[in-house]
Amino acid sequence: MSSVPRCPAAHPEDPTPCDGPPVVTVLDASNAGADGCEHHAARLLASLASGRVYSLPDAPAGAAIRVFKAADTIAPFPWCEGAPRTQPSQRSHAENRRLRGWMR
Repeated sequence: MSSVPRCPAAHPEDPTPCDGPPVVTVLDASNAGADGCEHHAARLLASLASGRVYSLPDAPAGAAIRVFKAADTIAPFPWCEGAPRTQPSQRSHAENRRLRGWMR
């Protein structure tokens, strides 16, 4: 049984497949990074504090901004299903903005 290789940005516990070749690099606050497909790069970026995303030289136009926008709506560590997401650090940035609007 052979497995399809996944991009370096795919977390070992994330069961989802890549949506294409690596097109961006995701960097954390210490500048450690991983190249990834748009799907896994967005999931990784959503799981980092102070992460950044940059297009690779041969990336399609808009790849980094698509990853950035997708990450905004993804909860950190989305492969951890069933866990309560009650703290701001456990929710997506978009959900936290929505909830802050309700609290005012």
